[in-house]
Amino acid sequence: MNAFILETIAAGGYLGIFVLMALENIVPPIPSEIIMGFGGVLVARGQMAFLPLLLIGTVGTTAGNYFWYWIGRRWNESDLRSFIDAYGRWLTFEWSDFEKARRRFRRNGELIVFLLRFSPFLRTIISLPAGLAHMHLGRFLLFTFLGSLIWNGALIAGGSSLAHLMTRYESAAGWVVGGFLGAGVLWYLYRIITWKHRIDPS
Repeated sequence: MNAFILETIAAGGYLGIFVLMALENIVPPIPSEIIMGFGGVLVARGQMAFLPLLLIGTVGTTAGNYFWYWIGRRWNESDLRSFIDAYGRWLTFEWSDFEKARRRFRRNGELIVFLLRFSPFLRTIISLPAGLAHMHLGRFLLFTFLGSLIWNGALIAGGSSLAHLMTRYESAAGWVVGGFLGAGVLWYLYRIITWKHRIDPS
């Protein structure tokens, strides 16, 4: 399985990395931990270079987050809530998740945008309140890019340093990766199945 993922990412090249990282921040196809981690393995094998992979992956991440920022900035709160209520099941977050992200954003917007790049659950949602609050676009892109740069760099470095173990323990690595992907799919299905439309008591 891990060989198939590596071949797929290698075949897509840097453009494939950009597309995957952008989509990962819009809908949850494959987590960035898998994309950048396996990118690091390709770096160790000489099939990709660290710096282009880091920069292109981070630009993809930033582009995906800009999509949600644009949604938040373009729509008013009523429109945004209607959208989340209608499609929250498939986005795997609810209005209450958005409100939680907004409360955190209001405390210290730029710092929160930066720090939540390291959170698997809130790193995308925070872009909505940033847009709704009309955070300056330049600052939003800058702090999103910087936080993503650090996180992606750590994932690439981790994947690169573990590449020799993946080669040595090919079968075990395949099971680990399969388990990780399986857990991600199960989590996504669980979120879809348990999602409920919450009626505003007001």
